[in-house]
Amino acid sequence: MSEMTVRDALTDAIRYWEVRRVAYNAILLAVVVVVFVLQWPESRSAISANLAQTLFILAVLANVAYCAAYVVDIAAQYSGFRAMWKRYRWSLFTEGVVFASIIARFIAAGLFNHAA
Repeated sequence: MSEMTVRDALTDAIRYWEVRRVAYNAILLAVVVVVFVLQWPESRSAISANLAQTLFILAVLANVAYCAAYVVDIAAQYSGFRAMWKRYRWSLFTEGVVFASIIARFIAAGLFNHAA
């Protein structure tokens, strides 16, 4: 087996994680929409340009946090556990989505609850 290069590890990580970024963002969006709907009609009064800007900033920060998976992934690829890691790295995605969803739920609840 040939020696893995940094380029190989980065390419593999990008190929794996960027496809899943779409699902990650869709799940977080769904969480925010559900919280908004569940707090209706109080959440209606929260709609504003400030809310849109806040949600945009939070979405960018969620995507920056998503990039933490690259650090773990590339480190694991260079370890002796590369083969096992590649079979089970979906668990990091799952844990990350659950963690981010919980954070999104708390933040969205706070944003829409204080609308009145």
